[in-house]
Amino acid sequence: MTARRTVLRAGLAAAAALAAPALRAQPGDGDAFPQRPVWLWVPWPAGGGTDVTLRLLAEIAGRHLGQKILIENRGGAGGTLAMPVLQQAQPDGHTIAQMPQPVFRAPHTQKVTWDPIRDTTPILQVSGVTFGLVVPAASPLRSVDDLLAHAAAHPGRLTIATNGIGTTPHVVLDALFARRGLDFIHVPYKGTAEQMMGVASEQVMAGVNSNGFAPYVDSGRLRLLATFGAERTRRWPEVPTMKELGHGIVAMSPYGLAGPRGMPPAIVQRLHDAFRRALFDPAHVAELARFDQEIAYLDSAAYARSMREAFESERRIVEHLRLAPGAS
Repeated sequence: MTARRTVLRAGLAAAAALAAPALRAQPGDGDAFPQRPVWLWVPWPAGGGTDVTLRLLAEIAGRHLGQKILIENRGGAGGTLAMPVLQQAQPDGHTIAQMPQPVFRAPHTQKVTWDPIRDTTPILQVSGVTFGLVVPAASPLRSVDDLLAHAAAHPGRLTIATNGIGTTPHVVLDALFARRGLDFIHVPYKGTAEQMMGVASEQVMAGVNSNGFAPYVDSGRLRLLATFGAERTRRWPEVPTMKELGHGIVAMSPYGLAGPRGMPPAIVQRLHDAFRRALFDPAHVAELARFDQEIAYLDSAAYARSMREAFESERRIVEHLRLAPGAS
């Protein structure tokens, strides 16, 4: 009987040993992740500043994960088109997306089936953007005051481009002009690259966007009238901010990365660690600087808090500006 028990125990121990690798390979275990390439959805067309910096970030992070991170662009709808993807994706870490500021605003201004808090798992915050008001290099408009004066003298004639309806530039412009009883013709583009070409070629009279205007300004094709940060930028210290010009505007639209709701903590940690290492990589830091961006890192827990705060802040802004459906 003793010998039989000994053999039985040995058999159970062997079975447990054989089962251990299978247990370690469960999808919820970070050690087994990723099992295939990760798809990072960028809700802007290819070629814009955010797309360019995220591509490098993904390339470097992929080295640390041991798998490629592939970019999928889905531009349009003011930067919100990645949200339905996250809502429907499996929470296995192989589908993630950029979370731009408009995703926290859209549910307050229109009917959507997704919720940026309920339907996501925060990974980390990456950076913020430098918004700028630009005009063609040959434009006679040489200041923000010139722009507003033109709108006053030529009602309904001033055309200004943004990167989409409901984006931060669009909301900021609406507020700026409404306070002065002025109007403008809003020309929404799907992405930064197309928009900046539209302004530079004088298809529109002015444009507000982030990041992607930098090469056009530096090459002399666009003139930068003002930036939207709390302080002047190091790159263009001679350009005033909207705040110091007395317009009461400060906007930088921080963004980060998130996955679908219900991602296992171990997988979130693996993604966080890989992207954090990539975030502070000198090559990525230099690429951010090329578009006048700086690191604005938050870990998963802090980014979750920031997302909730952004969602609530956007609700208050929408109510104040009466942008909600049915508001008068």
